Amino acid sequence: MRKIEVNKDIQRFKEALMDSQRIVFFGGAGVSTESGIPDFRSADGIFMEETGYQFSPEEVISNSFYKKYPEIFFEFYFDKLVYPEAEPTIGHTWLKELEDIGKDVSIVTQNIDGLHQKAGSHKVYELHGTTLDNYCETCGQHYTNDALHLDEQGIPRCPKDGGIVRPNVVLYEEGLNQATIGQAVDAIRQADMLIIAGTSLVVYPAAGLVQYFGAEHLVIVNKTPLKTQHPHAIHFEDSILNVFQAIDPRELR
Repeated sequence: MRKIEVNKDIQRFKEALMDSQRIVFFGGAGVSTESGIPDFRSADGIFMEETGYQFSPEEVISNSFYKKYPEIFFEFYFDKLVYPEAEPTIGHTWLKELEDIGKDVSIVTQNIDGLHQKAGSHKVYELHGTTLDNYCETCGQHYTNDALHLDEQGIPRCPKDGGIVRPNVVLYEEGLNQATIGQAVDAIRQADMLIIAGTSLVVYPAAGLVQYFGAEHLVIVNKTPLKTQHPHAIHFEDSILNVFQAIDPRELR
């Protein structure tokens, strides 16, 4: 019975995709775990690991900690949050394939790994910033990760003025970029379909953005159940891989 129900929901999803032109994908850490990047809050997540210091991971990636203990911050940051070898999976490439058949796809992501852009997606709103960009706090000069110069303490320094070069990510105690928030809200408001995937919707204010969706087609893909008031939501308690590989975007033309 469950298999029949799943197939029925896949068909509903497929029909909804065919009926939709403006699609917003709202993704969380579960999108990146399939690329080998750990999430934060699961049993195997970063927040459950020992830091090796008397501080919790949440403390270490806060603005106040970064300011006070930059050496420890960057050691943890480069070890736990930067994954240069990670590659996109179907959770990323499938969305690019929707673009390729003419769908207007916007991606609102809580992830900081840049894998959606690596997969070729064009409209990506990174709510929490990106590990692929860094800037000098003194002069504002931007640097890629490959261009970083570390001092003897492992702290990135600007070659021009010696200022600390910090990652362009949103740390705890920092606010989200309001321009990015505005673009994400506009995309969600104008969407025919909202796909929520790989997120437990517990991180605010990012999770609150989904309330701006008011159209018919809501699809939720998450390994644990999420509650929603939407009357026609399609729920998949499954991996993104299993759900997305069941629909070939080329068949939606």
